[in-house]
Amino acid sequence: MLKHAFVWWCLTQQGLTDAQILDAGQQAGFEGVEMAPEHLWREVQTRGLTMVSTQAHGTIESGMNDPKQHNRIISETCAMLEKAVKWNIPTLICFSGNRGQNNDREAIKQINEVLFKVASLAEQAKVSVVLELLNSRVDHPNYHCDRTEFGIACVEPIRSERIKLLYDAYHMQIMEGDLIRTIRAHHRYFGHYHIAGNPGRNDPDGTQEIHHPALMQAIADTGYTGFVGHEYLPSGPIAAALKASRILLDVVPSVKATIERSIRPGALDPIPAAAAPVDEVAPVIEPEATIVVPQKR
Repeated sequence: MLKHAFVWWCLTQQGLTDAQILDAGQQAGFEGVEMAPEHLWREVQTRGLTMVSTQAHGTIESGMNDPKQHNRIISETCAMLEKAVKWNIPTLICFSGNRGQNNDREAIKQINEVLFKVASLAEQAKVSVVLELLNSRVDHPNYHCDRTEFGIACVEPIRSERIKLLYDAYHMQIMEGDLIRTIRAHHRYFGHYHIAGNPGRNDPDGTQEIHHPALMQAIADTGYTGFVGHEYLPSGPIAAALKASRILLDVVPSVKATIERSIRPGALDPIPAAAAPVDEVAPVIEPEATIVVPQKR
């Protein structure tokens, strides 16, 4: 079954204390939390919640598409992988960066280069590094990885189960729509999911254009059993909003999908392990101490 996580930054807008936010998520039945600040990680664990994700590097705007950022990003990601192992964080989120002088082809090449170099480390750590798809129309003007096709071109050549995409349904509804068809066709490249209503990034309820129960059912029917992050801005009291979305979006794989997966051998086989290009040997970069501050997305 799918597991559910609430996303920290979305819940800091109403003046609640850290303890009140954690209480609201826990009492609503969430199993995990995403992007809580580092000083709260011990408290998250003490409460029996999973610290699901945090950023692999900063920042969203200066990312892997810029070769000048590569050493910094690899160093920060190495350091965060160590922290992820220590705190049992299964997912680190990375970013393409904003469009600069590079065209799509060159940007993909640069992103491939970074992901090749961190893939083996992510595999050793058993932590997934996921490249987030964000919209460039409303929230993140000029962000480069703003389409599913572009994102797949960034992660597919790495051929690693630990290098995938974060498919954010809110962002991709703005850019592409066709969410369920995309999930069914390309779920092997998706290592994590975020949801929110559109327009407005509010509660995933009947006031929004995305029909979230069907969306969640499509995710469950792929065989995905990881976390889905509820990354929305509650339009009312946080505790009530979290309870409502947790109940509404609690789905299980359909019988039909379960049977189809059982009679299609190899459909969900792992992608082969990462391998660096034959003409390139990734340098060993010693991680440095770093604190990556999660950003609003």
